[in-house]
Amino acid sequence: MGTARQNLSFAGPGRTLHGYLAAPPARVGPGVLVIQEWWGLTRHIADLTDRLAEEGFVALAPDLYGGTVTHDRAEAARMKRELPVELAAQELAAAVSRLLHHPSVVGDAIGVVGLCMGGGLALRLAAREGDRVAAVVPFYGLPGDPDYDYRGLTAHVLGHFGEQDASLPVAVVDEAAIRIGEATGRRPEIHFYPAGHAFMNDEKTPSSYDPLQAGIAWRRTLSFLWGHLG
Repeated sequence: MGTARQNLSFAGPGRTLHGYLAAPPARVGPGVLVIQEWWGLTRHIADLTDRLAEEGFVALAPDLYGGTVTHDRAEAARMKRELPVELAAQELAAAVSRLLHHPSVVGDAIGVVGLCMGGGLALRLAAREGDRVAAVVPFYGLPGDPDYDYRGLTAHVLGHFGEQDASLPVAVVDEAAIRIGEATGRRPEIHFYPAGHAFMNDEKTPSSYDPLQAGIAWRRTLSFLWGHLG
């Protein structure tokens, strides 16, 4: 077990929430929410938040586990099970409001980047928040319900998935893409990489980390976010 990096507090549903905020060199820019994997607000998530800030975004990673970080798979699975999806959605909505009202954030809509568990939550959040989210980028994550209803989703979608990811077969991703297209009237941009699950994560799963594919996905993400938030 470890401790999450935190430097920001904000009001949530029934409790004070915390997160990690990184501002760009110019001190102002579009807002991007970064949603954690099931490990918590790890160094990897904080690093991605910093990297987004370096590229000109005001980036916020909310802490859904109340400060706890783990690198144990069983512990991560337990914490994910004990996080009600509806509560997570409410807390993430509070994070959207906090980011949109931050004095450094420009624009009236933000981007959302989510990884693994956070990828599914990112899509749920975008469907819930409508026009407050202009762009959503799930990395190897989808809502757990294969029949999830994406109505309400107005954001542009860019998805990154591993061809060798046993937890999310290509056919499952393709079906989700069809459902997103039907709900939004706009086909999402989906990319498959010759990699496994968590190919962006250089911290917990070095055997899955693929620096080449991670670099390609990152460049696509930056271009996508600037295209819809700039």
